[in-house]
Formats: sequence, structure tokens, C-alpha cells
Amino acid sequence: MRLVVATCTVQYTGRLTAHLPLAKRVLMLKGDGSILVHSDGGSYKPLNWMSPPASLEECEPSDEQADAGASRVWKVTHKKTGDALTVQLHEVESDQSFELGIDPGLVKDGVESHLQEMLADQIETLGDGFRLWRREYMTAIGPVDILAQDSDGATVAVEIKRRGGVDGVEQLTRYLELLNRDPKLAPVSGVFAAQEIKPQARTLAEDRGIRCLVLDYDEMRGVESNVPRLF
Repeated sequence: MRLVVATCTVQYTGRLTAHLPLAKRVLMLKGDGSILVHSDGGSYKPLNWMSPPASLEECEPSDEQADAGASRVWKVTHKKTGDALTVQLHEVESDQSFELGIDPGLVKDGVESHLQEMLADQIETLGDGFRLWRREYMTAIGPVDILAQDSDGATVAVEIKRRGGVDGVEQLTRYLELLNRDPKLAPVSGVFAAQEIKPQARTLAEDRGIRCLVLDYDEMRGVESNVPRLF
């Protein structure tokens, strides 16, 4: 990773043309050949960029570019499209390179498998008297996240999502239709559990007799919740 802070101009040519006039910016050159041009605003999005695969050529400025104040010129060319990003460096304040190594990738907190594990361990979240029957109960169309029994011994199928949408309700509906064909399980009711449930999904679920349950992830893992409470 190479990070350069410099006063520069940037010209993009190819399928479109775009120009950034002279200003101080951060230039990020990555090992995959891509370049990103950032200012001190605009959140995470770069002002301009070149995606990989790309190649970088550093060269001396032409007479015209030198007369305009450029000391160095970068030409970043996309290897497939031929699009080019030309950076004219005027004053360089910092030029540093770093070896970052192999990134392990993003590990999401609160993924569905983790929610399933915690809800199985805290099955009482579904209500008093609930008992866990099985996690990942296999059916002909896929596994039900949790199969439980309520205080009356009736079977309850639970579908868990991080963000609950209509497709999740439809998925649980299909499971319920199949499970209710088994006389050993029927009658089977459903619970649609998620950290966030969209209004359309809630309306559809309630219309089909499916109970909706919003999971407070922080509370379940023993961390003080940010969810506002009346008491």
C-alpha cells in the first residue's frame, strides 16, 4: 500500500471524461494496481479511481505540464478497457509505502448462525416455558433454524434473520406447510425472529398467523443495549 499526500490534478479519460482541478489530495495506490483519489470530505467514497487490473507508469512531465507546475506524472491504465487516469503531481508532502500482508477478511458480528446459537441457548427469549427441541431441523426443502416446544408442548418453528424481509416470511411459510403434514409435529406454529423486521414482512407474517420477535443482539450477548426503554 502506497499513500501519497500531494497537490495534484487528476484527469480521467476513456468511456467517460472527468477532471479534478489543482488541490491537495490523498492518493492511495494498492497492490492490486488500483488507485483511489480522496479529499478530506465526502465520507468513504473517493473523488475518482481506477479499478484493477491496472498498471502504473511514473514519468517526467511534458514541457506543457512542467510549465503548469507539475514535477511528476502518473498514468494509471486499465489493462482491459484502456481507460486512463493521469495524475499531475505538483507538490508532494508525503510519500510512504506499507506492507499490509494478507487480510483475513471481514468477520460480521451478529450473523444468523451466531443469533441461532444464542437463541438456542436462551430459548426462554421465545416465552416462558419454551424448550429447545433441535437446531437445524432438516426438512425436504432445507433446515429449520430452530424447532422448539412451547409451555403447552406444541411445536414451534423459528426462522432467524439479521434483517427480516418478506422473503424470510415466505421461507418460514413453506417450512410450516411441510412440517404441518407430519402428524408427529402438527400443529406447528411459526416465529419469525430478526434483529430488524421490515414493516411489509411484519404485516405478511401476522396475516399468516406467524409471530414476529425482534432480537436484541447486545442484550443476548450480555452487553448493555442501546435500544431505548421506557423503564
